[in-house]
Amino acid sequence: MRKKVAFYTLGCKLNFSETSTIARGFVNEGFDRVDFSESADMYVINTCSVTDNADKKFKTVVKQAQKGNPHAFIAAVGCYAQLKPEELAAVNGVDLVLGATEKFKIRDYINDLSKNDFGEVHSCEIEDADFYVGSYAIGDRTRAFLKVQDGCDYKCTYCTIPLARGISRSDALENVLKNAAEISEQGIKEIVLTGVNIGDYGKGEFGNKKHEHTFLDLIKALDAVAGIHRLRISSIEPNLLKNETIDFVAQSNSFVPHFHIPLQSGSDALLKLMKRRYMTALYTERVARIRAVMPSCCIGVDVIVGFPGETEEHFLETYHYLNELAISYLHVFTYSERDNTEAAEMGGAVPKQVRNKRSKMLRGLSVKKRRAFYESQIGETLSVLFEGENKEGYIHGFTENYVKVRAPWNPELINTIHKITLTGIADDGLVTMDFSTVLNAEIKA
Repeated sequence: MRKKVAFYTLGCKLNFSETSTIARGFVNEGFDRVDFSESADMYVINTCSVTDNADKKFKTVVKQAQKGNPHAFIAAVGCYAQLKPEELAAVNGVDLVLGATEKFKIRDYINDLSKNDFGEVHSCEIEDADFYVGSYAIGDRTRAFLKVQDGCDYKCTYCTIPLARGISRSDALENVLKNAAEISEQGIKEIVLTGVNIGDYGKGEFGNKKHEHTFLDLIKALDAVAGIHRLRISSIEPNLLKNETIDFVAQSNSFVPHFHIPLQSGSDALLKLMKRRYMTALYTERVARIRAVMPSCCIGVDVIVGFPGETEEHFLETYHYLNELAISYLHVFTYSERDNTEAAEMGGAVPKQVRNKRSKMLRGLSVKKRRAFYESQIGETLSVLFEGENKEGYIHGFTENYVKVRAPWNPELINTIHKITLTGIADDGLVTMDFSTVLNAEIKA
């Protein structure tokens, strides 16, 4: 009997790309991959530790696995597994915990999948996480997540990622191009570039800080790969998003007009406390440059509320800055204390209820910003890539500039790109469209 294995991913696109690669390794060795909601012989949970909620969610996911099969072997891998291995190993039902370097060798640590009396831990010192393992997610969704970089050399005072993933290091350019070509050959029409700090692309392994190639070199090379319809940059630091990159994306063949640029605070005083590598003036310049060469570009922003020392004045400074800025949506993170970070030792803790109130205000601003961006696109003719899920009788998709649209369910549209005209905004906030006159204008692979 072939063994069944199921996977659950917490956190970011990078985690999804690594889960998919780990899963392919199991399938290649004779396992059948099944959905996490099904009964399996082994469950693998790829963990995240960016927020307190991701930590708490882990126990819930373990219980879900036990419900699927109380006798299944349960393994935890990833960032939280690197930072708090003993804590995860102590969770009832967990048999194996693998840290940053061990997760890609998971099959070396399993035998007959019999349960352990105690969770077995294998995690390295984070200084040993200095080699690169490439990965990409394919077959899980319409878009593919392609990992191009890992780790981070920045010292942001709130962040545990350098402790969980190690130093900044990159995939070789030829390997990225090979992976991109493999994804394209599978009929996937959109690739999202992902990593921890992808603008830092080019640093080698083993602490070699010389850049063999730059991020601009990377996107120029990818733009020339045949068969890729869309390339999307997931998230890039404002100080690493150079004008040359913005200008190249504006005229490229495959890169779409969409940037996600972490801000974290609209207060320069807090940016200094966070040890970010820019001030708001640079961020404003980046947004202005994008708008100048790509007026319809979608610009997403990460922002943290409730950072230690954030006064009401600091928060309102952030709110008003974002309100005036020509952006399209926000990802709002409520600050949570993380062990072994500078911020956790700072004074001026913001009460939880105040953090939640500020988070709610910024989420409301995000709704307003997204609505305004969508309204600005009504009447435009764009291309939409349709997803594969039937949600209450509708099929959804995203335009190149990340407007989410809906149309009546039609399975023939899955993973196809069509030219459409945006016609209005539905009650659920999604954009309606008309493509009846160009229904046969699918962009073929």
